[in-house]
Amino acid sequence: MASADVLNAPGIPAFQKENTCGPTLRSNHGTYVDSSSTGWMRSTPSDTPLEELRARFNKDGYIWVKNVIPRKAVYDMREHSPRDGIFNTSSDPTAHQGIGGVPIESTNHLLDAAHADPVYRTFLAHPSLRAFIRSFTGWKQERIVDRAMLRHNCPGSHSTGIHYDQYFLRDGDDEFLTAWVPIGDCAATGGGLMYLENSTSLGQKLENEFLRKAQHLPKQERIDAFNKFMSKDGFMCHDAVEFQNMHKEKVGRWLVGDYEAGDVVFHNPWMVHAATKNEDEKGRIRLASDLRFYEEGAKLDRRWMKVWTHDDGL
Repeated sequence: MASADVLNAPGIPAFQKENTCGPTLRSNHGTYVDSSSTGWMRSTPSDTPLEELRARFNKDGYIWVKNVIPRKAVYDMREHSPRDGIFNTSSDPTAHQGIGGVPIESTNHLLDAAHADPVYRTFLAHPSLRAFIRSFTGWKQERIVDRAMLRHNCPGSHSTGIHYDQYFLRDGDDEFLTAWVPIGDCAATGGGLMYLENSTSLGQKLENEFLRKAQHLPKQERIDAFNKFMSKDGFMCHDAVEFQNMHKEKVGRWLVGDYEAGDVVFHNPWMVHAATKNEDEKGRIRLASDLRFYEEGAKLDRRWMKVWTHDDGL
């Protein structure tokens, strides 16, 4: 993979963050993460030289790139959802949960239809996004997994727990690129992703431990994110404070950003991340899509080469 070029890119000088503390955050469960244990992600202009982009990705495990997709194209997609997405506070947020939470059965057909919607499928192929990926990785051609997930996160509801992506895609090569695309503006406390600083090595270590424990299982169980050595819902934890304390000798802060429509965060398969609790001051529903890309010709996890449905077992 040309991401081997990315992963072997030269280092960059230490970056001094302007703000030593980030916002107070919450995950699905547990107490608030104190601002002393959070920080701000660093954003990167889309016209940054490739050598620097790759070096940042290699060092940090992610790059938050500004204005990859035209803002209008993102809001045209959001308008389909609808555009402003202000949550009705008289409603019960637990009755409106998306992927990562526990959607109620009567809404499953709506989630299935949204993932198959031609407007959404066309958005995933936006030429600006695809051109950036080819330029960044050096691939001649990229291959997106069909199981691209469209996630909404209402204020007060549950969303994505703590995980790294590789353990969901164990039956393919571990050299893929995840793109997290906020579909609309998303404040740091608005339910977007938070990344655990310096967690790439931790993700690799945890995966090696899981694989060692599961080595005697039949293959289909071994590659399953829900096997008996994993948690029942596929996530490692839902409490950001607890998880951070468990691994405090190995990792840093929970990092977040004030994401804007058109931004994309790219991260490696091992970077530990989760959604923040949506406590958006404007009451906005967070809408985003997470996509995985392989180089054409790489070994794919064939289980993921079909459009997401609520009952696909993955």
